[in-house]
Amino acid sequence: MTDSLGHWLMSEAPASRRQAILGSIYRGIRSIVTNPTALVGLVIVTLLVLMGIFAPWLSMGNSPLDQDLAGRLASPSEKHWFGTDELGRDILARTLHGARATLAIVALVSVIVVPIGLAVGTVAGYLGGWVDAVLMRITDIFLAFPRLILALAFAAALGPGIENAVIAISLTSWPAYARIARSETMTIAHSDFIQSVVLQGASTWRILFRHIVPLCLSSVIVRLTLDMAGIILTAAGLGFLGLGAQPPTPEWGAMVSSGRDVILDQWWVATIPGLAIFIVSLGFNLLGDGLRDVFDPKSG
Repeated sequence: MTDSLGHWLMSEAPASRRQAILGSIYRGIRSIVTNPTALVGLVIVTLLVLMGIFAPWLSMGNSPLDQDLAGRLASPSEKHWFGTDELGRDILARTLHGARATLAIVALVSVIVVPIGLAVGTVAGYLGGWVDAVLMRITDIFLAFPRLILALAFAAALGPGIENAVIAISLTSWPAYARIARSETMTIAHSDFIQSVVLQGASTWRILFRHIVPLCLSSVIVRLTLDMAGIILTAAGLGFLGLGAQPPTPEWGAMVSSGRDVILDQWWVATIPGLAIFIVSLGFNLLGDGLRDVFDPKSG
């Protein structure tokens, strides 16, 4: 039964659209599982998601917000595996719940930057002319500034908070996707099947969103996965400077900031959330690198 299903999914001549879609998904999953780099990254990212979902149950009954001044800056123990912070809050619970803030930022930024980047890049690449010139010069303006510095400027102007941090990161992240989409579109637009669609009378917007955008998605997704680490580090940087999530919300960057004054004596306060940032960033980098090999083996 399993062999027949695998043969059906791997068929090079699918009999229906459903079979083609399921087969494409199956081949992608199989390629990721057989790629050690992508698999390690996928495991780390999956653990991050599970940490966020099951944080209340993994916190061993400790709340990320409850303060205990009598037990402030306590070293790791049986009750508090990763110790407590300057207000006596359990660091394990705050690290686990901080995964939720990280996932929220990553998800919201992804939802914003991918559509904007695809829209700008595909329109510029397909229409060309003055439209391309105007859109790409706007893109160049954003690319001319270091991403973190520009994000800090936007966050400072908008004010502290996760929502404003997401907006600030999104405003500085979309140009890279626009560049990739434009490059892909300029190649695809001259292909024979696009010319056939044009001769059949399809409108410009139908060609863009039904034929060109789907073909640009794989490159954009790979770039997005590789950029996740940068997004997390930028969000942590904003949190560290007090421009991200506000107290008492647990957020890794803010936790590192609160522990920097006691880093020599109570190292666990800043080290644990710092390790979480490092491991998750590494996981997204490995996953993105593996996906690049899966989608474009020649790039490896």
